[in-house]
Formats: sequence, C-alpha cells, structure tokens
Amino acid sequence: MHLRGGFDRLILPAYAAALTLAGCQSLPPSKPSSEWTPQEARGAAVFAQNCARCHSPTTTHPLHGPGLQAITKVKAMPSGAPPTGERLTAVILHGRGMMPPTPLDDPQLQDLLAYLRTL
Repeated sequence: MHLRGGFDRLILPAYAAALTLAGCQSLPPSKPSSEWTPQEARGAAVFAQNCARCHSPTTTHPLHGPGLQAITKVKAMPSGAPPTGERLTAVILHGRGMMPPTPLDDPQLQDLLAYLRTL
C-alpha cells in the first residue's frame, strides 16, 4: 500500500502535467518578411508607425496592449471576439477599452490587415 501511495503522490501529478502540456499547442509561425507581398510590407510599415509602441507582432505576451502573434489564426482575440476582418477593422478604427482609435485611410487599413494575416 505504501508503494501505491507514492504512485498517487508522484506519478499521477506528473501524468496530469504531461497531459496538460500535450494539450498546449504552439501558434503557427509568422510568414517570413522575405516572403511578404508589397501590400504586406506596406502593412508592416503601417504597423510600425501606428501599432508597435503597444503591440508586439512576434509574441502573445502583452507590451502595453496584447501581443498579436497569430491574431488572425486563433479562434478568438484577447477580447474573446473572433478575429474576423470586420472585427479587426472595428477595433483598429474605433478602438476598444484602453486602445485608442487609429485613424487610417482605406489603403492603409487594407495594408495593415494584410500584414496582420502574416503574423
């Protein structure tokens, strides 16, 4: 019985941790900048000018706002809403919570959305 108690205390928690880690999936990689289209490259410049001070494009860890790695490839954005083009557009143009609105013209917005899909 002593051996069984050791199994329960040592092995079962390790097994549970392994199952938890197996359920964690890494995010898909970003498209390499060497493969960006001209529109995606312009969008990266829009991002650098308007978004990078608060959002990291290469991680999900927050800077001042949430990290945006794989933002269009996940089921839900940090707000819980699905990352549709319409929702991203609304958040970018009108802001949300602590994020202020970002005034972009339509070509800039389309370029930025193209870039966000590379993350």
